[in-house]
Amino acid sequence: MGSSLSRKNGDINPSVTLAITAKAKKMKAEGIDIISFSAGEPDFKTPEHIRRVAIDVIEKGLTGYTASAGLPDLKKAICYKLREENNLDYLPENIVVSNGAKHSLYNALQAICNPGDEVIIAVPYWVSYPEMVKMADAKPVLVETLEENGFKYTVENLEKAINDKTKAIILNTPNNPTGTVYTDDELKKIAEIAVKKDIFIISDEIYEKLIYEGSHVSIASLGEDIKKLTIIINGMSKAYAMTGWRIGYLAAKKEIAKIITNLQSHATSNPNTIAQYASIEAIKGYQEPIEEMVKAFDERRKYMVERINQINDLSCTMPKGAFYVMVNISKLIGKNINGYQIHDSMDLAEYLLDNAKVAVIPGSGFGVDNYIRISYATSLENIKEGLKRIQTAITE
Repeated sequence: MGSSLSRKNGDINPSVTLAITAKAKKMKAEGIDIISFSAGEPDFKTPEHIRRVAIDVIEKGLTGYTASAGLPDLKKAICYKLREENNLDYLPENIVVSNGAKHSLYNALQAICNPGDEVIIAVPYWVSYPEMVKMADAKPVLVETLEENGFKYTVENLEKAINDKTKAIILNTPNNPTGTVYTDDELKKIAEIAVKKDIFIISDEIYEKLIYEGSHVSIASLGEDIKKLTIIINGMSKAYAMTGWRIGYLAAKKEIAKIITNLQSHATSNPNTIAQYASIEAIKGYQEPIEEMVKAFDERRKYMVERINQINDLSCTMPKGAFYVMVNISKLIGKNINGYQIHDSMDLAEYLLDNAKVAVIPGSGFGVDNYIRISYATSLENIKEGLKRIQTAITE
């Protein structure tokens, strides 16, 4: 028994998205011309004014430890951002800066969950949500959503999933993988349920700046009662093209932030000091580069959706945020393409990688096997060529 390993952590599944990306990268390294639609990060450089601050910080030698929950000035900048952009009043004591939004999510679940608690997650879900819930000794409760309803929670399917073990609802808007954006009215209904049943909302808002239709509303801004129950998750990666800088943050009531600060002080200490200084500049400096990025994404989004809907046996709806399209492949399931039997989304992803030299993410990683996720965080030229290759491969 002494040398047996952790049962809980042994049951954690690897990320499907990373597996297919790794295979595509290997093929690329071997000189094969791969077009990747698997990216979960903007294909833009971190804006120069942000890079410049990081270089200055290194030159000045400001590279020591910070407080484990983040630089006081960065927390103040985050409070300023939440007030100005989201109509939310928080104090620095409500903010914890972490090693990416993923780390903030992990911390939030660790802070609120006890063994046997249940956490509600909409399907399709971002690949790490169910595993993070399990890591917190809680149980993921998966709620099916419909494409024709924009892959959203409804009052009916939420109320059906709630019982006396329900601890939290994970809400992700704009959404990965679907690009769904919840409206003000839809959020009010979810907030009413959460307040009535006294359930936490973990509101993952990492894609908030990448929005093309409607506007982003943070559920916490809908009243004091829902604010107390909400843990807002956000970060620098998607909005500022700062994926590798690893700065995320959360805002929550003081008691939750305190638990997370203590947890983080032992688990990781402070997030990267240089990246924290750069993040202050990102939040408070000029925002034009974001607007340019959003414009480029919007153009690609419209092209991609129109083009996919011209390909036989494929269809998709128009995402309103983020940079992904969920492509419905149900007409291909069970088909034989050039001697390849397509049983599920993984088969199709393998087939497209081997035959079209295009990397897509199988929907099974998000809990839906009748879809693949493709990202438009790549040039319009790549999108045109990649979709042409897909069309050729599935219509041969």
